[in-house]
Amino acid sequence: MLTLGAFGAVFTALWGRDIARKRARPTMAGDGAAGDGTEAAATRAGLPSPVQTAIGFVTNFFDTLGIGSYATTTSIYKLFRLVPDRLIPGTLLVGHMWPTVAQAVIYIHLVRVEMTSLVLLIAASVLGSWLGAGVVAGWPKRKIQIGMGFALLGAAGLMLASALHYLPGGGDTLGLHGWRMGIGLAGNFAFGALMNLGIGAYAPSLILFGFLGMDLKAVFPVMMGSCAFIMPTSGIRFIGRGSYSPRAALGLGLGGVPGVLLAAYVVRELKVDQLRWLVIGAVTYSALAMLHSAAKDRPRAQPAEKEAG
Repeated sequence: MLTLGAFGAVFTALWGRDIARKRARPTMAGDGAAGDGTEAAATRAGLPSPVQTAIGFVTNFFDTLGIGSYATTTSIYKLFRLVPDRLIPGTLLVGHMWPTVAQAVIYIHLVRVEMTSLVLLIAASVLGSWLGAGVVAGWPKRKIQIGMGFALLGAAGLMLASALHYLPGGGDTLGLHGWRMGIGLAGNFAFGALMNLGIGAYAPSLILFGFLGMDLKAVFPVMMGSCAFIMPTSGIRFIGRGSYSPRAALGLGLGGVPGVLLAAYVVRELKVDQLRWLVIGAVTYSALAMLHSAAKDRPRAQPAEKEAG
C-alpha cells in the first residue's frame, strides 16, 4: 500500500506540474498544440465540464460493478467526438488513475490473495506498461486509430464471452506457482502493454487466471492492483509527450472516485446484464468507427515524378 501511495503521489505531482505549465503557456510547443485546432483545444488545461465529470462518475461506477471503464469511456468519447482519437489512450490512463487506485485499495483490503503472487504479477504488468507506453505515446493518429480499433474489437469479444457465461469458473487457489506462475507473468506483462491501447484488463485477467486455477475473487486484487500501478507508470509517459486531454482526464478522476465509493460501499451489487449488451454494441460500433477513420486517413500514393529529358 505504501508503494502504491508513493506511485500515486509522484504521478499526481507530475500531473499537477504539467497542468500548471499548460495554464501558464497554453500554446507552448510540445503540449500537443501543434496539431489541428480540435487537438490544440483538447490539450489546453482547465477545469472539467459537468459532462466530463459525469463520464468519470458513470464509467467508474459501472467499472467497480464489473462492466469495465476503458472500453466504455472510449466509446463515449468516440460516439460524441469529445476527445481526439490520438489523445484517447493517454486520457484514459491519466484520468482513470485515481479511481483505479481507490478500487485497488478496496479490493486488496477486502479480498484474500497470496502476497507473493500479487507482487510478482503486478511487477510484470508494470514492466509491460512502461515498455508499451514508450511506443504508443509517440504514435501518430492513424496508428492509434488502428490499434484502438482492433483492441476494442477484442474487448467487445471478451465482453460477449462474459455475457454468454463462457468465462472459466476458476479454481480455489489464492496464488500461482511453477509453470502457472510463468504463464501468469507473461500474460500480465501483455495486459500491461495492451492497456496503452485502451483495452482494459478486467475480462482478460478473469479468463487467464481462471484457466490457471485461481479463485476468481482472488483475481480482483491482482487485476485492480496491476491497473493501479500501470496507470501512473504509463500515464507519466503520456503526460511527458502531451498525448492526453487534461480537462477530460481531470473529469474522469474527479468524477470517478465518488463513483467507485458509491458502487463499492452503497450499491455493492446491481443487475447489469441488459446494460452489458448495450455496452457491447457501443464498443463494437466505436471499434468499427476507429478503423473507418483510419482507412479514410490512409495516405494516398504520390504519383512518380517524370524524369527530365
